[in-house]
Amino acid sequence: MRYAQLGNSGLTVSRLALGTMTFGHYSFAGFHANVEQATADRMVGLALDAGVNLFDTAEGYGQGQSEEVLGAALRRANARDRALIATKVSTYASGAHDDDLDRLRLSYRHVVGNAEAALQRLGTDWIDLYQLHAADLVTPWEETVRALDDLVSRGLVRYVGWSNHPAWYAARGQGIQERHGYAPFISAQLYYSVIGREAEHEILPYCRAAGLGTLIWSPLAGGFLSGKYTRQDPAGEGGRRAAFSVPPIDLERGYSAVETMREIADRHGVPVAHVAYAWLLAKPEVSSVIVGASRPEQLADNLAAAELALSEGEAAALDALDPPAPLYPHPRWLTGGE
Repeated sequence: MRYAQLGNSGLTVSRLALGTMTFGHYSFAGFHANVEQATADRMVGLALDAGVNLFDTAEGYGQGQSEEVLGAALRRANARDRALIATKVSTYASGAHDDDLDRLRLSYRHVVGNAEAALQRLGTDWIDLYQLHAADLVTPWEETVRALDDLVSRGLVRYVGWSNHPAWYAARGQGIQERHGYAPFISAQLYYSVIGREAEHEILPYCRAAGLGTLIWSPLAGGFLSGKYTRQDPAGEGGRRAAFSVPPIDLERGYSAVETMREIADRHGVPVAHVAYAWLLAKPEVSSVIVGASRPEQLADNLAAAELALSEGEAAALDALDPPAPLYPHPRWLTGGE
């Protein structure tokens, strides 16, 4: 396993992180989590043995079920001191508390209250990285970042970050942190893949300029880049995208990309998914790639992707597959793409 410094912080994270969205038993929008505690224990153990030190979860994953299962697995492995827990405070209501409108916002009450509750669910005294799951364009930034700073000052949270924010909005929040001397954001969690490169427009350039580390979710584009989805079998042998097509993709461009990736994978004797991971790990702006699984065997295969290194030619071929079209006012847009 290789490691990277997370942004302009002293936090060192494994280049592959374990995502625990599958932990627990819950469903939403066609997604079904079904990893029981015993299986989660095995998966956490596999990740630790492979050198993974970062574990990602969220309030929104089954009303905290994922946090509870992850926390128990880390305790059983006696691994809390060598594991980094990254969790997220959500900006949507779900489950039994849909009538609590405050849970739709990143209010002081929700940000602080959820952190305190997450500590109980995780069975720990601190959260290593506390992230805003998505942007709240209603609650004033001053209130949200003050809540984050208070959590850091109390020792309940050690670092803070954001996820799924527009670059311009994240920049506003960082500016307010700097003005007040609040604990700064050190990372951004975002979607990025061979066939999902919109983050290259503004989010990744902003992260580079602001000194933010990046944690990548859905590196396989919701499983599409596993290679099992083809023109001949668009359902992917009953894969989850048949019911949960997140993130959205252009199927034809996706099929073409997988064909090229399969050629590279065959040359190396590895699964197509390893090529998707290796492409991301070769990007200097990527700190860690979040891998998930529903079975220990699937996780072990994903973790083996850390061993693959692409040649410059292979990386260039993947870069050319689906480059994002230049948007105004990008210089390439102004010069007709030249």
